[in-house]
Order: sequence, then structure tokens, then C-alpha cells
Amino acid sequence: MSDNTHSQHAFIDPKVLARLAGLGLHARVPMLGNVSGRHRSPIRGSSLEFAEYRKYVPGDDIRRMDWRAWGRSDRYYIKEFEADTNLRLCLIVDTSGSLNFTVDGVSKLDILKSLAGTLAYLTSHQGDAVGLYCAGTDFHTEIRPKRNATHLRVVLDKLTEMKAEGETGLADSLHKAAESIGQRALVVVVSDLYIEPDTLNSCFQHLRFRKHDVAVFHLLDQSEVDFDFDRPTRFLDMEGGAPIMTDPNLVGRQYRKAIAGYLADLKTVMRDAAVDYHRVNLPDSVDDILARFLVGRKSQKEGSHATRTQHR
Repeated sequence: MSDNTHSQHAFIDPKVLARLAGLGLHARVPMLGNVSGRHRSPIRGSSLEFAEYRKYVPGDDIRRMDWRAWGRSDRYYIKEFEADTNLRLCLIVDTSGSLNFTVDGVSKLDILKSLAGTLAYLTSHQGDAVGLYCAGTDFHTEIRPKRNATHLRVVLDKLTEMKAEGETGLADSLHKAAESIGQRALVVVVSDLYIEPDTLNSCFQHLRFRKHDVAVFHLLDQSEVDFDFDRPTRFLDMEGGAPIMTDPNLVGRQYRKAIAGYLADLKTVMRDAAVDYHRVNLPDSVDDILARFLVGRKSQKEGSHATRTQHR
């Protein structure tokens, strides 16, 4: 892969890549792939890492017989091993107009492109496949996962030209991804999630049923939660609805109550669907956001490995 692949895309910072390069992106669930890699596969094979015993059945390779187990129990057992495989990263990014929301000159769309682009680069650089799905009604695209430098440029070029317009198509895109992604994948969603929690629950449960590993970066600035306005204000619907003129002193309490309820329901949805959830404020730096994400996944993998080792 060319070292200057990222230099042509302004939303990727070489300093961030340098900081995160050693962490690696890990799956929380076993993956299926067609090349050797760093991620656990559900297929039992003959790699170096022991997984479990099972009883011998006629036709099994006797070279995998554990003769010590036979000596202890007078029963025949076969050793099974976990085959490592490559990961498929499927980025599903919201392209609705609300992503134009800006704080101190930085928009949600800017953060989205940096998060998605940096993850795509790191994943491709470690030899794994990357795909991109743009979830909008006005800007929609579907790039299936592949694992080469030329394909990475296609993904990054599409992020470069991406605009935030119109209403969200995230729910439809998540259901479509659940059905169209043929093998297990790490599905990373980047959105402000302005969707009813019940609708999101259906989407994430669908992805979980298809055995995908799902992570979400929720772009929600604290100012959207606090609603800290003190004078009559004209509010614009960034997804195309009519503007509203109102006095925050009259609606502030109801607004904060409503968004607190939404966040509580969202927390339940993420927990029940086992989603790796990350809230993102616009002032947060991309390297800090992704460092927490990558370190957390690495810790989960190491913890899972330690648990398997203790049960051997």
C-alpha cells in the first residue's frame, strides 16, 4: 500500500495514524474469511491455538487424537483448534442533512469522515477488507468489502465527495446490510441517530441475528442535550422540515426531559443488542475517540483469550 494514500484525503491525519497504528482493530466475535489473519474464526481447523476437545468419530484424522486424554479416560478425543481469519469492516455512514450541525467550525460530517476514513485506512493497512455504505436518501452508495490498496482509495474518494443532505436512510440501510453482507463482519455505524429507538432496536437485532459484530459512533454534541438557549430563537430543520420560532424558556424543560428519555431508551437498545456504543461530542479529538475504541476491543479479545486458557 502506498504511504501517500492518506495524503490525498484531508480528513485523515498522518499523526493520528501513527498513534493508532500499533493498536489494531479486533473483532469481538469469530469471523469468517478466505485468508489467514488475526481474527478468530468459528471454523475449527488446525491452527496453532487450541480450542477444545470433542469425541472421536470414525473418519477423523487420528493425527489429532489426544493420546494422553485416552490414557486418563480410556476414551478417544480429538483436539480442535481455532483458525485465524481476516476481518470484513463494513462502514455504514449517515448522510442526512443533520450531519451539517457545526460547533466551533467543526461539523458532524467532518468528524464522520475522519472516523470512517481513519478506520478504513487502519483496517486495510492490517490486511483486512473494507466496505462503505452511505445511508442517505439523496446520497446513497454501496461498496462491498475488499482488501487492497486500490479499493481503499475508492472508499476514501467516496468519503471525500460525500455530502450531508435530506433525510436519513439509516434504518433501511442497516436492514439491507444485515441481509446483503454474506459473511460475518464488523459493522461500524457512524450517525447522529435521529431515529426512534424502537426502529433502531429492530435494525440492531437484525444485525445481531445475522451474527455481525456491531459498533456505533453516536455523534451527539453536549449542546444538543443541554439546550442552553435564553432568548426566542428560530430553529431550522436540517433535514428539510419547516423552521420553528419558539421561546426556549417555554420548551426547554420538556426538550431536556424528552432527550433524557431518548438517551435512556437508546442505552437499553444498545445493551440488549450487544452493540459496542460510543458517544461522540464534537470537541472530542478523533485520535482519542478511536484510541478508546481500539484499546477496548483489544482488551476484550485478550480477556476472552485468558478465559479460554483457564478452561483448558
